[in-house]
Order: sequence, then C-alpha cells, then structure tokens
Amino acid sequence: MSPLLLDPRLHECRRIFLHELEVTASIGFHDFEREAPQRVRISVEIFVPVVETTSGRDDVRDTLDYDRVREGIQQLATARHFNLQETLIDQVAEFCLDFAGVRAAAVRSDKPDVYPDCATVGIEVLRFASGRARG
Repeated sequence: MSPLLLDPRLHECRRIFLHELEVTASIGFHDFEREAPQRVRISVEIFVPVVETTSGRDDVRDTLDYDRVREGIQQLATARHFNLQETLIDQVAEFCLDFAGVRAAAVRSDKPDVYPDCATVGIEVLRFASGRARG
C-alpha cells in the first residue's frame, strides 16, 4: 500500500496508478540530449475518493478511466520539447488534477539512457488539488 494513503487528506481514497509508461520524447538541455528523442518513463499515482470511483453497475463511465490518463500523458509528453523533467512532470501532474474528483497526483519521470554509469535519472512531484483553481 502506498504510504500516501495514510495522509488524512487522502482518507477514503482509491489509488489509481500507471507505472513506467514509456514514451519517446524530446527532452533535455544537454547538446547530446537534443540530438534525438529519448526514452522517458512516466509513473503516476492518482488519488480519488472511493465513493467517486465505485460503480454499482460495473461501468467504466462511473470511474476515472486510466485509458484517458495514459493517452493524455502520451500526447503531453510528445507534443513538444522539454528542457527539464521538472517541467514535464509538473504538466503531467496538472493534467491528472484536472480530472473530476482527483484529490492528489504523484508523478515520477526517469530517463534510463542519459548516463552510461547510472541505471536512470529522474524526479518526482506530489501535488494536492485543494486550493487550486479547477478548469
């Protein structure tokens, strides 16, 4: 279980997650990173109240459809060049928070092919919906 579910702001939430969604993206500020798109793995955890993701009729329309989450992240990550992983994950977090009922989103990205002496390099962010303007 995610330790985030112990946070009182996420009481009675369900954790919906996609781990290591792999995209080929234009990302990085080093010259060698700008030469060609590279593999980026994006993981998200989205926290939604159980009452808003329970379907009495077993219908995906009553839930947060992770197909929409996956497709949206793919489109976002490949739509333009990102100098920084921070910018990419902030935009992914905002995208996730825009779904109705979402209380929080945790996003992680990593680039496994940047350095030959590291398995991967990455960054994470956690954002809560409370207090933010919703569109």
